[in-house]
Amino acid sequence: MRELWLVGIGTGNPGHVTLEGQQALREAAVVLIPRKGTAKEDLAELRHAILRAAGAEARVLHFDMPERDPSLPYAARVDAWHDEIALRWQQALEGAPEGPVALLVWGDPGLYDSTLRIAARLPEAPKLRVIPGITALQALTSAHAIPFNQINGAVQVTTGRRLRDEGWPEGVGTLFVMLDGECSFQSLPPEGLHIWWGGFLGMPEQILDQGPLAEAAPRIVAARAEARARHGWIMDTYLLRRD
Repeated sequence: MRELWLVGIGTGNPGHVTLEGQQALREAAVVLIPRKGTAKEDLAELRHAILRAAGAEARVLHFDMPERDPSLPYAARVDAWHDEIALRWQQALEGAPEGPVALLVWGDPGLYDSTLRIAARLPEAPKLRVIPGITALQALTSAHAIPFNQINGAVQVTTGRRLRDEGWPEGVGTLFVMLDGECSFQSLPPEGLHIWWGGFLGMPEQILDQGPLAEAAPRIVAARAEARARHGWIMDTYLLRRD
């Protein structure tokens, strides 16, 4: 793998792929697409739809995503998982044609995504090219037609795990929460907080809700559970702001 191109593809809408990203997909020799089990087959199909929309004719190779080992501590679990993903990239590319290899990365390759860290584990470091994409932050604020920040206000991007463990960070007026499968906003005292939430952002299945946290939280928990049961998966995120 002499060249590895990481193409940000936004949040599921082919229109989120930039002109530069579309050109890269047309010029790549190989595209690697992960398989994440039958419940998430439509995630792979979305990547194929993006390739078709871009007019890409690259050879497509699939690899099966490994499972994380729940018996390991969190950091060790992620470390071993990344090692295995890098190995599966190499196995999938055995006998592949020469030329740039592209990976389609949800959102942006630099924001709460580990593809760059996994690429660093390859035995021979490829020449990297990173093409930015629309992030969930942009997709959510656009869907709700709200500004990302308050005037002269600090914004912190964090995870559901840290929100549960550490609570609201001091001195922050706006909190953007990623990678939260447990609706961790429920751990916060709701007084004075407003939430803007979105699932399947940019996709035809997009669902949105917003309101004072005390009122919106039960609706969001129910909507998220129903959507996940129907689709077998969900990608969602939310913004919290003090009144």
